[in-house]
Amino acid sequence: MFGFSRFARPVLVACAVPASLLTACGGDAVQVNAPRPDAATKRLCEGLRLPEKVHGEARRDTAPASPLTAAWGSPAIALRCGVERPATLRADSQLQTVNGVEWFGYPADRPVTWTAVARQAYVEVTVPAKYAPPGDVLVELGDVIKETIPAKPEGQI
Repeated sequence: MFGFSRFARPVLVACAVPASLLTACGGDAVQVNAPRPDAATKRLCEGLRLPEKVHGEARRDTAPASPLTAAWGSPAIALRCGVERPATLRADSQLQTVNGVEWFGYPADRPVTWTAVARQAYVEVTVPAKYAPPGDVLVELGDVIKETIPAKPEGQI
């Protein structure tokens, strides 16, 4: 099972509030705040070949449309590639390794948002409680991340 970090980062869910999480706010598109990475990170993220289904859920459009975001199901599993390093991530943070990808979960008491770390681009995945355990989603997306986003040198997160 998953162990959780003692560090927490609040996750906000509301259409009027910019959030890394998702909320369907009219229409069929899921509102996912697109990150603004540097050019090299953007190229890595644009190389992700994301599946049409995750956890059996069909892919959905995101708004604003961006090659750096994706969503599946309702409530939506959301992915953002090229996000900033999580503010609460420290060298001693507890990470979960799922099929060779290191993940940092927050909030600490009940992770909903997981960030793939120790990669040349941070990839954030928000997994609503409906899809528990989150490890199933992380396995599916982790394989794509591992194939596309190179690992950082050992010891770097």
